[in-house]
Amino acid sequence: MATKDPTAVERANLLNMAKLSIKGLIESALSFGRTLDSDYPPLQQFFVVMEHCLKHGLKVRKSFLSYNKTIWGPLELVEKLYPEAEEIGASVRDLPGLKTPLGRARAWLRLALMQKKMADYLRCLIIQRELLSEFYEYHALMMEEEGAVIVGLLVGLNVIDANLCVKGEDLDSQVGVIDFSMYLKNEEDVGNKERNVQIAAILDQKNYVEELNRQLNSTVSSLHSRVDSLEKSNTKLIEELAIAKNNIIKLQEENHQLRNENKLILMKTQQHLEVTKVDVDAELQTYKHSRQELDEMYNEARRQLRDESQLRQDVENELAVQVSMKHEIELAMKLLEKDIHEKQDTLIGLRQQLEEVKAINIEMYQKLQGSEDGLKEKNEIIARLEEKTNKITVAMRQLEQSDNDLLTQTRTIAMSLVKCASSDTQDQYKLVKDISF
Repeated sequence: MATKDPTAVERANLLNMAKLSIKGLIESALSFGRTLDSDYPPLQQFFVVMEHCLKHGLKVRKSFLSYNKTIWGPLELVEKLYPEAEEIGASVRDLPGLKTPLGRARAWLRLALMQKKMADYLRCLIIQRELLSEFYEYHALMMEEEGAVIVGLLVGLNVIDANLCVKGEDLDSQVGVIDFSMYLKNEEDVGNKERNVQIAAILDQKNYVEELNRQLNSTVSSLHSRVDSLEKSNTKLIEELAIAKNNIIKLQEENHQLRNENKLILMKTQQHLEVTKVDVDAELQTYKHSRQELDEMYNEARRQLRDESQLRQDVENELAVQVSMKHEIELAMKLLEKDIHEKQDTLIGLRQQLEEVKAINIEMYQKLQGSEDGLKEKNEIIARLEEKTNKITVAMRQLEQSDNDLLTQTRTIAMSLVKCASSDTQDQYKLVKDISF
């Protein structure tokens, strides 16, 4: 006969214990019919079984002082995989009485059960086998199919409600021992269980009757108090009714007097309205007559304003034409001045040439005195040079005369144009001023 793998047998045993624990917890909780607390024995055994399942195949972690195996590491990993688990992790770390990782893990399991999220948290953990391999051996329950089966069984715990006090409980020093006697049944246990169920039902009925009686007593007392209050309010209402009747009689008399006074006031008002109507009709006729005269005056003033506006527009157009002519005259003067400057530059150049010719003439004349052999040739050259000099001198005089005449004419034209433009501008300004007045 082949021997079985011890780790496989351990996983099967833990799986069977988990099935029995979860099934017994659900059945007892439903028959109990109330919210479970920390002292409920099946609930305590469930946490012990879950602790053994999570510890199976856990790797030993070395520290400076000793070796330890803790299930808090993989449970703390749930926060990174399931964002909603951050709140439960923070709550566990904030508990003041917990000093060991095992105590934090036990508190985490209790808070997850109260939130009804234990199955969801562990499901997202067993899916990540690569991350779990850092904490568990390859043959661990959480790394095999048995872990997925247990997680599926944990879904059934969502039907029970638990109210566990984690803050004051000593979770660090508890010893997790599985009590197998809870899962071994005999005939006496079955009979005791049935009797306990019947006694619990009778006690529930008794509590229901007592609660119903208490509610009826409170209802009767409240009805008596309401009857007393209604009688008192009825007496007050009768007294207030008598007072109200007296007030109604007084108000009727005052109403009759006010009606008589109202009739007198109405007659006086009608007479006053008739007189006022006659006065208003007369004032209306006067207003209509004055309104007609004012309309005629307004039309006449509007016609004059239209004519003056047209005249002013014409004057402004003429002023714009004069301004444009003035700009053209100024541009022509600038061009004439530029032409005069160019001719003056030409005249200066001719003068320089004349000076050069004179210098050459003087030089040739000096050479003529020093050389007797070339006297005749020099005389001819001098004669030609003198002839050129005379021509240049005549041309210079003519240019100077023409420049002076042109400058005189330009200045005369510019002065006449400026006077004409200034006189036209003054006339136009006076005309615009008269129109604006």
